[in-house]
Amino acid sequence: MTDKTQVLVVGSGISGLTSAVYLAERGHAVTVVAREPAAESTSVVAAAITGGPAFADPAVLEDEWAPGDLMVRWHRAGLTELTKLADAPGSGVRLGRGRLVSSQPGTVTPEWEAGLPGYRLCVEDERAGFPLAFEVTMPVVDMRIYLDYLIGRLRAAGGSVETGELASVADAAAQSPVVVNCTGAHARTFAGDESVFAVRGQHVIVANPGIEDFLFEFSKGPRQAVIVPHADRVVLGTTADKGEWSLEPDEEQTEHILRRSAELDKRLAGAEVLGVEVGLRAGRPTVRLEAEKVGDALVVHNYGHGGVALGLSWGCAADVAALIERS
Repeated sequence: MTDKTQVLVVGSGISGLTSAVYLAERGHAVTVVAREPAAESTSVVAAAITGGPAFADPAVLEDEWAPGDLMVRWHRAGLTELTKLADAPGSGVRLGRGRLVSSQPGTVTPEWEAGLPGYRLCVEDERAGFPLAFEVTMPVVDMRIYLDYLIGRLRAAGGSVETGELASVADAAAQSPVVVNCTGAHARTFAGDESVFAVRGQHVIVANPGIEDFLFEFSKGPRQAVIVPHADRVVLGTTADKGEWSLEPDEEQTEHILRRSAELDKRLAGAEVLGVEVGLRAGRPTVRLEAEKVGDALVVHNYGHGGVALGLSWGCAADVAALIERS
């Protein structure tokens, strides 16, 4: 490919925008097309924190999707980049202290510990009733701000974002010599990939009563405790309903999230509810990051990241660029 390749990125979530920024800042002519603005994508609903190579979402990903060398590399790239962005004005990224907890007893392996910055195993009275808990320092990302930040970087590098409907990979390939498919859960229809399944997640947003540290549960199952503060609001959750495509808030889930959150932090009892948000994570047995020819176009697929698309985004974007530039 030439240094100024025309690239069409399909999808305005975290994977699409990060891939677009990475490519545009390397000199490619990038256009992002999505059927909804970034502010309405699943990514904006994320809590969102990211950390080491073992920090995958077991409620979203298939059991056989274990962190391997590729996952470790992608996560390390994401951790490095997001840590740098904690110093960038207007990025929406900060380094936050908090606890990762699990209802499944276990031990932290050397691989986990090496990939979790500021790791400290919690003593019993710090575990909030969980058999496994440890403190870490991780990038905490306000996705409302961060997605706008990425769009700003994309435009500064000469790229653009458009709203539009593309029905399929073939439809996109007919419009550009290079296509990057970042359609998330919608890759099931867009790419005809029947291994993709939606994992519905619901969060409740409340006014912040003074919470600074996050709590994030990584237990297996359809519901996990999530308490992530962002300035004047706190994101509470979450659910992980496999195969559920509804974007309508569920009142019973809202009540459960509020009740469980208040049990874990009494300051949340009676907190003002600001909203309820629902998004669809892209579940898949493995991440799909590979290239194929569709007609005369090169199509690079980048989807199926489950609940860890933010953490994988920069590492996957680098691999997307490598596939394009060596083709």
